[in-house]
Amino acid sequence: MSDVLWLSLRVTVLALALVVPMGGAIGWWLSRARGPMRAVLDACVLVPLVLPPSVTGYYLLVLFGAEGALGAPLKSALGVRLVFTPTGAALAAAVVSLPLMAKGAEAAFLRVDRALVEVARANGLRGLTTFRLVTLPLAMPALAVATTITAIRAFGEFGATWTFAGYAEGRTSTAPLELYVALQSGDDARAGHLALVMTGLSAAVAVALGVWGRRSRSS
Repeated sequence: MSDVLWLSLRVTVLALALVVPMGGAIGWWLSRARGPMRAVLDACVLVPLVLPPSVTGYYLLVLFGAEGALGAPLKSALGVRLVFTPTGAALAAAVVSLPLMAKGAEAAFLRVDRALVEVARANGLRGLTTFRLVTLPLAMPALAVATTITAIRAFGEFGATWTFAGYAEGRTSTAPLELYVALQSGDDARAGHLALVMTGLSAAVAVALGVWGRRSRSS
């Protein structure tokens, strides 16, 4: 079971490497933008959240499969294949969890007191320096919460991963997929152990976030 959990953690870390910078940038832009383009981007960001994960996986397969619009050039030019690979599983988890990071980052940046940003600018700090020294530290606690929730969503991703990356033992057999396969094969004991471990991890994260939230509000 440990190999399945380590693979799931690896896939989650790879997904976060894609999602955190992209979702953070999108969230920052959403918190500042106005007008129709903001509404369009906001709608696009939310699409993976409202689509069934299997449909998201289907579109990923159309785009990044061996014969896909992007998958075929990747395979021919770079020899990169995503189906049945941990990278493919990470891509599926990243796409499904991106809305949580983007909207969480948007909320984090909206909570930053604009008066403090204006004071920093009035004292001669340039835009990037103001962001690094003022905006980002103030938003960091909420960004950390968004990242944690995103990580849990990526860790538990099933539908898009199954449809796009498929099930390959030792390569894409993340904990949720392994749980499904164990149930299908009648291995109830293994399925129960996996379900118990994932429930424990989720509960621990939920409790930690609750404690952190109470301490943040009281400080």
